[in-house]
Amino acid sequence: MNAPLTSDASPRLEDFPYRISDNVRFADLDPNQHVNNAVYATYFETGRVTLVKDRSHGLMPEGLSWMLVRLDMHFRSELRWPGTIEMGLGLVKFGRTSVTLDQVVFSEDKCVASAQAVTVLIEEATRKPTRLTSEIVRNFQPWRRRGVNVASPKF
Repeated sequence: MNAPLTSDASPRLEDFPYRISDNVRFADLDPNQHVNNAVYATYFETGRVTLVKDRSHGLMPEGLSWMLVRLDMHFRSELRWPGTIEMGLGLVKFGRTSVTLDQVVFSEDKCVASAQAVTVLIEEATRKPTRLTSEIVRNFQPWRRRGVNVASPKF
């Protein structure tokens, strides 16, 4: 039996505090002349990576990195070329070593795809998961998805 779909029926871009814009590329299209479903994983990756790798946000201290362990995507509407997209991201859950992020792709004020991503904090030297630090948890606070109660992890 399939798990019930827990994503919003219609996400609102304003509920996602981290946003970034991009262009739909001709190379993103498949033979059906719409954006190929695999390309959405790249759009979602762009949102996550530009947030955490920006050292000014303090989400990736020296010697630590994030590894994607789960990505659940929901394709909502066709996306075609040419066009621009607005990607949104919001934190929805802290784990012991992980964070869960809701992500969206909007085009022309319409949500065309959404996803939930789970990323695990790892030590770069050992490639093993490591506990979230209080500093990382504090630095994620501005990126909490609006309208979602995000419980802080217990240290």
